[in-house]
Amino acid sequence: MINGIDIVSVWVLDQDSARDFYTGKLGFELTNDIKLDNGMRWLTVRPPGSTGQEFVLMDPAHSMLDRQTAEQVRALVAKGALSPGVLATSDCRGDYAVLVQRGVEFTQPPAERPYGIEAILRDDSGNWFSFTQRKGW
Repeated sequence: MINGIDIVSVWVLDQDSARDFYTGKLGFELTNDIKLDNGMRWLTVRPPGSTGQEFVLMDPAHSMLDRQTAEQVRALVAKGALSPGVLATSDCRGDYAVLVQRGVEFTQPPAERPYGIEAILRDDSGNWFSFTQRKGW
Protein backbone atom coordinates (compact mmCIF):
# COMPACT_ATOMS: atom_id res chain seq x y z
CA MET A 1 0.00 0.00 0.00
CA ILE A 2 0.95 3.65 -0.21
CA ASN A 3 3.38 4.60 2.55
CA GLY A 4 4.25 8.19 1.67
CA ILE A 5 5.15 10.66 -1.03
CA ASP A 6 8.52 10.12 -2.65
CA ILE A 7 8.87 12.93 -5.21
CA VAL A 8 7.01 16.25 -5.45
CA SER A 9 6.98 18.25 -8.70
CA VAL A 10 7.95 21.90 -8.41
CA TRP A 11 7.37 23.85 -11.63
CA VAL A 12 10.30 26.12 -12.42
CA LEU A 13 10.99 28.65 -15.16
CA ASP A 14 14.71 27.90 -15.56
CA GLN A 15 16.17 24.61 -14.35
CA ASP A 16 19.76 25.88 -14.06
CA SER A 17 18.66 28.84 -11.98
CA ALA A 18 16.37 26.64 -9.87
CA ARG A 19 19.21 24.15 -9.25
CA ASP A 20 21.42 27.01 -8.05
CA PHE A 21 18.65 28.46 -5.86
CA TYR A 22 17.66 25.20 -4.18
CA THR A 23 21.24 23.99 -3.64
CA GLY A 24 23.01 27.31 -3.08
CA LYS A 25 20.44 29.34 -1.17
CA LEU A 26 18.24 26.73 0.49
CA GLY A 27 21.10 24.27 1.02
CA PHE A 28 19.38 21.28 -0.61
CA GLU A 29 21.42 18.36 -1.96
CA LEU A 30 21.44 17.67 -5.69
CA THR A 31 20.30 14.06 -6.15
CA ASN A 32 19.86 13.78 -9.94
CA ASP A 33 20.59 15.86 -13.00
CA ILE A 34 19.90 13.62 -15.97
CA LYS A 35 19.06 14.52 -19.57
CA LEU A 36 16.56 12.04 -20.99
CA ASP A 37 16.21 10.97 -24.62
CA ASN A 38 13.08 13.09 -25.20
CA GLY A 39 14.86 16.31 -24.18
CA MET A 40 13.40 16.30 -20.68
CA ARG A 41 15.78 16.97 -17.79
CA TRP A 42 15.24 15.00 -14.57
CA LEU A 43 16.57 17.39 -11.93
CA THR A 44 15.97 16.44 -8.30
CA VAL A 45 17.01 17.90 -4.95
CA ARG A 46 16.24 17.15 -1.31
CA PRO A 47 16.75 18.85 2.05
CA PRO A 48 20.17 18.24 3.62
CA GLY A 49 20.34 15.09 5.71
CA SER A 50 17.06 13.76 4.32
CA THR A 51 16.92 10.29 2.83
CA GLY A 52 13.31 10.59 1.80
CA GLN A 53 11.26 13.03 -0.17
CA GLU A 54 12.75 14.82 -3.14
CA PHE A 55 11.65 17.72 -5.32
CA VAL A 56 11.81 17.33 -9.08
CA LEU A 57 12.48 20.82 -10.47
CA MET A 58 10.43 20.53 -13.62
CA ASP A 59 10.12 22.83 -16.61
CA PRO A 60 6.45 22.69 -17.72
CA ALA A 61 7.57 22.81 -21.35
CA HIS A 62 8.83 19.23 -21.05
CA SER A 63 5.95 17.65 -19.18
CA MET A 64 2.69 19.24 -20.32
CA LEU A 65 0.44 17.82 -23.00
CA ASP A 66 0.78 20.86 -25.21
CA ARG A 67 2.63 24.16 -25.52
CA GLN A 68 -0.40 26.28 -24.58
CA THR A 69 -0.85 24.44 -21.29
CA ALA A 70 2.86 24.70 -20.54
CA GLU A 71 2.75 28.47 -21.10
CA GLN A 72 -0.29 28.78 -18.82
CA VAL A 73 1.52 26.91 -16.05
CA ARG A 74 4.66 29.02 -16.55
CA ALA A 75 2.55 32.20 -16.28
CA LEU A 76 0.97 31.01 -13.03
CA VAL A 77 4.39 30.17 -11.56
CA ALA A 78 5.85 33.54 -12.55
CA LYS A 79 2.82 35.33 -11.10
CA GLY A 80 3.37 33.63 -7.74
CA ALA A 81 0.02 31.87 -7.86
CA LEU A 82 1.32 28.38 -7.01
CA SER A 83 2.47 26.89 -3.73
CA PRO A 84 4.09 23.45 -3.81
CA GLY A 85 3.67 23.08 -0.05
CA VAL A 86 5.23 23.59 3.36
CA LEU A 87 8.94 23.51 4.17
CA ALA A 88 9.47 22.32 7.74
CA THR A 89 12.00 23.87 10.11
CA SER A 90 12.79 23.46 13.78
CA ASP A 91 13.87 27.11 14.11
CA CYS A 92 11.81 29.40 11.89
CA ARG A 93 13.25 32.67 13.17
CA GLY A 94 16.87 31.53 13.16
CA ASP A 95 16.66 29.84 9.76
CA TYR A 96 14.80 32.85 8.38
CA ALA A 97 17.77 35.07 9.34
CA VAL A 98 20.23 32.68 7.65
CA LEU A 99 18.14 32.42 4.48
CA VAL A 100 17.69 36.19 4.24
CA GLN A 101 21.50 36.51 4.42
CA ARG A 102 21.72 34.05 1.51
CA GLY A 103 19.38 36.22 -0.55
CA VAL A 104 16.14 34.24 -0.22
CA GLU A 105 13.06 36.43 -0.71
CA PHE A 106 10.41 36.27 2.00
CA THR A 107 7.01 37.84 1.44
CA GLN A 108 6.13 37.47 5.13
CA PRO A 109 8.53 37.38 8.09
CA PRO A 110 8.12 34.81 10.88
CA ALA A 111 4.87 35.23 12.78
CA GLU A 112 3.03 33.29 15.45
CA ARG A 113 0.18 31.17 14.09
CA PRO A 114 -2.19 28.74 15.83
CA TYR A 115 -0.10 25.83 14.46
CA GLY A 116 3.36 27.32 15.14
CA ILE A 117 5.66 29.95 13.65
CA GLU A 118 5.42 30.61 9.92
CA ALA A 119 7.16 32.74 7.32
CA ILE A 120 6.45 32.76 3.57
CA LEU A 121 9.30 32.44 1.09
CA ARG A 122 9.46 32.56 -2.70
CA ASP A 123 11.81 30.62 -4.92
CA ASP A 124 13.53 32.14 -7.93
CA SER A 125 10.66 31.10 -10.24
CA GLY A 126 7.88 32.63 -8.14
CA ASN A 127 6.60 29.58 -6.23
CA TRP A 128 5.80 30.33 -2.63
CA PHE A 129 6.26 28.03 0.34
CA SER A 130 5.05 28.19 3.89
CA PHE A 131 8.21 27.93 6.01
CA THR A 132 6.86 26.50 9.24
CA GLN A 133 8.01 25.50 12.70
CA ARG A 134 5.18 23.48 14.17
CA LYS A 135 4.21 23.95 17.81
CA GLY A 136 6.18 21.74 20.13
CA TRP A 137 9.24 21.40 17.86
